[in-house]
Amino acid sequence: MEEEKKLKPAAKKAGMTVKSKKKSAVARGIIRKGSGHIKINKMSIAAYARGYVKEMLLEPVRLAGDVIKEFDIDISVNGSGFMSRAVAARACIAKAIVKAKGKKYRDLFTAYDRTLLVDDVRRVESKKPLGRKARKKRQHSKR
Repeated sequence: MEEEKKLKPAAKKAGMTVKSKKKSAVARGIIRKGSGHIKINKMSIAAYARGYVKEMLLEPVRLAGDVIKEFDIDISVNGSGFMSRAVAARACIAKAIVKAKGKKYRDLFTAYDRTLLVDDVRRVESKKPLGRKARKKRQHSKR
C-alpha cells in the first residue's frame, strides 16, 4: 500500500492586510510586528523612489513618528504609472498604521491630508463612438 502524502497548506503571512487604489494602480500591503522596515515591491523605499516621490511616500511615516519602528510593512503595487503607484503605496502605508494603532492616527492623517486614508474614486472615462477619445471629436467645419 502506498502512503498518501499529506500536503501542508501554504503558509500565510501573519499580519493585517490593507489595500489602496488610485486610477488603475492597486497597492496591497501586509503589516506585521517587526523593526520598522518598509518594502515596496520587495525593495526598500530608498531604492524604489527618489526625490519628491520618496518624500511623499515617507509622509505618513514622519507623521506617525517612532510608532513605525514596531512594525514591518510589505507592499506590492501594480498597474497605472509611477505617480499613481506612489499615491496608492502612500495611502497603503497610512492605512496600515491606522489599522495597527487606531483612532488617534486616523484623526491625525485625516487632518493632515484626507487622501492618505480615502481612495481616489476617479477613473478614466470610456471612449465613445465617432470620437478619438472619451470626449474628443473631429473638428466640424460649417463651410
